[in-house]
Amino acid sequence: MATVSLQDVRKVYRGGVAAVKGVTLDIADGEFVSLVGPSGCGKSTTLNLIAGLEELSGGELRIDGQRVNDLSPRERDIAMVFQSYALYPHLDVAGNLAFPLKVAGMGAKDVDARVREVSGVLGLEALLARRPKELSGGQRQRVALGRALVRRPKVFLFDEPLSNLDAALRTQMRGEIKKLHEQLKATFIYVTHDQSEAMTLSDRVVVMSQGEVQQVAPPRELYDAPANLFVAGFFGSPRINLVKPQTLGLSEGDAVLGLRPEHLQVGQGAMPEDAREGRVYLVEPMGAEVWVTVETGGERLVARAPGDFRAASGDTVWLRHDARYLRRFDAKTGRAV
Repeated sequence: MATVSLQDVRKVYRGGVAAVKGVTLDIADGEFVSLVGPSGCGKSTTLNLIAGLEELSGGELRIDGQRVNDLSPRERDIAMVFQSYALYPHLDVAGNLAFPLKVAGMGAKDVDARVREVSGVLGLEALLARRPKELSGGQRQRVALGRALVRRPKVFLFDEPLSNLDAALRTQMRGEIKKLHEQLKATFIYVTHDQSEAMTLSDRVVVMSQGEVQQVAPPRELYDAPANLFVAGFFGSPRINLVKPQTLGLSEGDAVLGLRPEHLQVGQGAMPEDAREGRVYLVEPMGAEVWVTVETGGERLVARAPGDFRAASGDTVWLRHDARYLRRFDAKTGRAV
């Protein structure tokens, strides 16, 4: 377990391409922090800088208070889990788990004890004699987790470890990683492009775009109080409605208004005084709820409706918003106001 501190960390490649632009971040001992953002935002490069797989172009990186800028990955006492599993195909599960311990020179008796301990934690006891090709995707990912776990590193790094799994397995493994963190109380740094993973797993989320940190906050705060238009639009499914004030019958000057679909009521029949008329553009049944896209005031807004809501494209409906949940952003800077 350890703290991790990045101070003005930068990475510039040949040709002047800046992948990471002055990232400053302090991660507490035992904290679960996710780096999230679209492809090319710099999140994986930042993780590689922490791991020592990339050299810093500037700034300072400390692990547990020690400056590690010039230390090799092995000297940093970290373990990394990749999306590709990175298992040795010629070794069985026990051999894959034992490999990093043998390389480190641990005695056979201690290696066996550590492998048994970790396989018990991850539910791999019945799979120890199997080769990777005989395992499912979820089982392979558990072995990859186990190989990191056996080393008992100061910091665990995860680079999109679930992206190769189908939706059901991703959900299952997400829960297993969360429980593992609760058990170990270790420092986890997790890279993902999936907002659901970031929101459900993390103590705090670091949102990145174009090599820069946009906001660092607990998941609920990111959703309820985004720092700018980028963060507001990145989190939430369906996406937040970003509209001109006039669309909602308001006069807010040079501003963009944000309203989550769950804070926009859609109805049929008699229209309340504080509602606006619109026409249904699209209806998307989602089981427990229905996503209804409505055209009004020259824009399209998405509202969440109960699962029994019935409407068809072209129907006339009304929309009513809850002003308590309106978020205002400066139209020029994109920052929350």
